Amino acid sequence: MPAIQRVFAVFAIAAIFSIVPPRAQGQAQGQQGPPPAPGRWGRLAPLPEKSEEFSFGDVNGKIYLFGGLPVGAKAPLGLVQEYDPATDKWTKKKNMPIATHHAAVAAYQGKLYLFGGQVQMQPGGPTQFPVGNVWEYDPAADSWKALAPMPTIRTSPVAAEVGGKIYVIGGASVHPGQQIVSLSVTVPHRALDTNEVYDPATNKWETRSTMPTARSHAAVGVVNGKIYVIGGRVGSANVTSGSNTNVVEVYDPAVDSWGAAGLRMPTARSGHGWATYKGKIYVAGGEIYDSHVFATIRAVEAYDPAANTWTILPTMPTARHGVNVAAIGNRLYVIGGHIASDGAAGEAANTDTNEVYEFAN
Repeated sequence: MPAIQRVFAVFAIAAIFSIVPPRAQGQAQGQQGPPPAPGRWGRLAPLPEKSEEFSFGDVNGKIYLFGGLPVGAKAPLGLVQEYDPATDKWTKKKNMPIATHHAAVAAYQGKLYLFGGQVQMQPGGPTQFPVGNVWEYDPAADSWKALAPMPTIRTSPVAAEVGGKIYVIGGASVHPGQQIVSLSVTVPHRALDTNEVYDPATNKWETRSTMPTARSHAAVGVVNGKIYVIGGRVGSANVTSGSNTNVVEVYDPAVDSWGAAGLRMPTARSGHGWATYKGKIYVAGGEIYDSHVFATIRAVEAYDPAANTWTILPTMPTARHGVNVAAIGNRLYVIGGHIASDGAAGEAANTDTNEVYEFAN
């Protein structure tokens, strides 16, 4: 199929799975809509600098977006943008020391820790070289500090803090013993089951029991001291050469053991965002690619580990993957992303939308 026909086909299929109300379509770029109301979606201050594949985290009641990746061989941006829900204001902060995308982020004691991701090694070259860099970002001082690198170089893992230690799980990288190369669709590489734990007090790493299902681009949440890894991408770092999964697995750091959490996620997906609120893990957006569908996702679903049940929430107005999510106060924030799967339609498909769901209780 010629390239231009393929682009139109992508949007035709996406329209079937991602119908956006006319009001939302008119506000998709740079506009605020009605404020959120209990049980409904609203729209707040848009993201100042939009791009693909930010890494996200929240600490001290504020949301942080790190990185950004232009479509093509342009250099990653290394941006840091802070959003304050209390004032509905954005602030640009000091750029990352090394421009990285697809890093894992975890919060601990007022600071944010970034693990791995991908970089561009030379100007104009590919941007998908996995790295093992670890950084501490201090929002109060707007400063960066390099930490001990991960034992396993990888991109797109997840990170979660339990008991003062940060567990970095899964991701994707080259096969064991291979030279680090850019992880394009045509380059042999694999999803990882790696589970390594970082101790901020000692700046040291240890290896823990591996995850049963190797994957990248997953979601993660901590409830009652246990880590839940939800969905993601198996086989490859790329959505067009990997496969989505809806598997939910739980890790107990106290006994270093894994198990199946039970009920699978209703919508198999990767490239989604996540947040934890009142003992439930919320999963939003994502993308899908198979022989029938090449599209982004609007679905928002919540997992309750205590009851082992899933709840389906009202769909967010704008379908997108690479979303940045946080639960602060009684609201779920879903920020930015790309409205076409796998970078299709170029940078024009990046969105600055800041959609907010207000919990009813």
